[in-house]
Amino acid sequence: MNDVTPENTDQAANTRQPAAPAQSHRLFRVYNVYRIVISLVLTGLLFVDPVQLDQPMRLPMQYQSGVLAYLALNVIIGLLLMQGLRPGQRHITFSVLVDILAIHFFLVTSSGITNGLANLIIISVAAGNILTPSRMGIFYAALAAICSLAVASWGVMALNDNVDNIVRAGSLGILYFGAALILQSVTRRMQRSEELADYRARSIVELEKINEQIIQRMRTGIVVTDQDGRIRLANGAAEELLFGLTGNEGHHSRVLPIALLEGLTAWKENPRKRPEPCQIQSASPMIQASFTRLDEENSDLILVFIEDLSKVTQQAQQMKLASLGRLTASIAHEVRNPLGAISHAAQLMQESGDIGEPDQRMLDIIQRHSRRVNGIIDNVLDLSRRRQANAELVDLPQWLEDFTQDYQQARGCQDGEPVSIELETVPTVPSARFDRSQIEQVLTNLCDNGLRYSQEQTGSPRLTLRVGATADGERAYIDIQDYGPGISEEYRTSIFEPFFTTDKSGTGLGLYLARELCETNQAHLALLKQDRPGCCFRITFAPSGRLI
Repeated sequence: MNDVTPENTDQAANTRQPAAPAQSHRLFRVYNVYRIVISLVLTGLLFVDPVQLDQPMRLPMQYQSGVLAYLALNVIIGLLLMQGLRPGQRHITFSVLVDILAIHFFLVTSSGITNGLANLIIISVAAGNILTPSRMGIFYAALAAICSLAVASWGVMALNDNVDNIVRAGSLGILYFGAALILQSVTRRMQRSEELADYRARSIVELEKINEQIIQRMRTGIVVTDQDGRIRLANGAAEELLFGLTGNEGHHSRVLPIALLEGLTAWKENPRKRPEPCQIQSASPMIQASFTRLDEENSDLILVFIEDLSKVTQQAQQMKLASLGRLTASIAHEVRNPLGAISHAAQLMQESGDIGEPDQRMLDIIQRHSRRVNGIIDNVLDLSRRRQANAELVDLPQWLEDFTQDYQQARGCQDGEPVSIELETVPTVPSARFDRSQIEQVLTNLCDNGLRYSQEQTGSPRLTLRVGATADGERAYIDIQDYGPGISEEYRTSIFEPFFTTDKSGTGLGLYLARELCETNQAHLALLKQDRPGCCFRITFAPSGRLI
């Protein structure tokens, strides 16, 4: 997606500045250090007898003043750079021009073009072409060549110097232009290489950010672990599947949960065998883990992919129920008409005075199953017509207290027994984001079931609603605890499947519809395992910051 090829390098370079400012700043600092060193050397040579150097001075006072002024200027620029001055193009141009003119001034006031200082001009021209690889660099070379010829010509005409000095000046001019052209070519190549390397580096960084975003937003959990199951890295989906709904006990220790550790051990013994689906805790969904080595050469790290099987199952069930819903909607009228006729006929027969007890039982069966078929049609139609969640941020303890009061007032008594609902809460509960009407429908269904089974078991319709927060403090939950006979182990994995029921009068769609409504609100409905009698259903809400 962001691959860099030679064909698109020029296009990438055109979208950027021609030179990297940071590199120019660094090179100019180095060049200024060189100028200070040269200035100090020239200043030190002032204290040496010119006769010992065999370099007689033409204008010694002007030469000394020029060297000291040159040193002062370079020191001032160095101090400004130390104070944070960010040199621009005008600073670079000014410095190179000053160097070319200053060194030629030293040549005029010292011994002319034959002085070794003339070689320093080549370095100044080279530096100018490195720092400014453009037409300005050629201008530096032309200016230096003209100045050198002028110094040599003045010496020949005014001071009777050897004419060969003009040839030397011309040779230096050729060197200036040669250095300018060669260094401009090399500098441009280096800049293109650096631009390409920088472009590729930025592309790699962008790809890393994109990959990180993709991995973090994937609904497949990805975990990197070592041979002992200690977690090195995990994306958001893995954190939620492994630790999000059950607290963060494993999150602190950063070790795979026991169920996955057993799967990891079995995989290491037989890598070809697919691990069995497992459940981290009773409130967690069923997950399928697959293992692979992160690097065949370095086998210390293992990559774990974690799939939420409940999502796959729900998608299959949704497709099945969508088809069933469309079928039911199309035939609801045809089914309900004869069903209503059957129910009405049974009701008329019950009102007849000469119906015996066996016939009365048969009529009760007809009425009961007519109501059940009608309930199935209503539930399937509700599934096919289900709207999207209209989520809002809710203060869960206050909302649950209002729901409890309204529910108790609406139910009043059940079979002559007053309904008793105990509400328990903790001091700190995070807010939850959900559709009030949909979650109220879920709670009403669970409370109806809990009260019915509690009364069958204890003779009293009572249950407990408990609101709290997961161990990480980010998710709120509601527990619905009844006091009924509970659910046997063989049925625990099937109670949320559509049309599964242990009640002869039930439709088998209540719990399935409840879980579907929870999933619509990014909540999770689960049956907790516990030692006490009865059932405890838990609704765990998503973090309040997550939008639905």
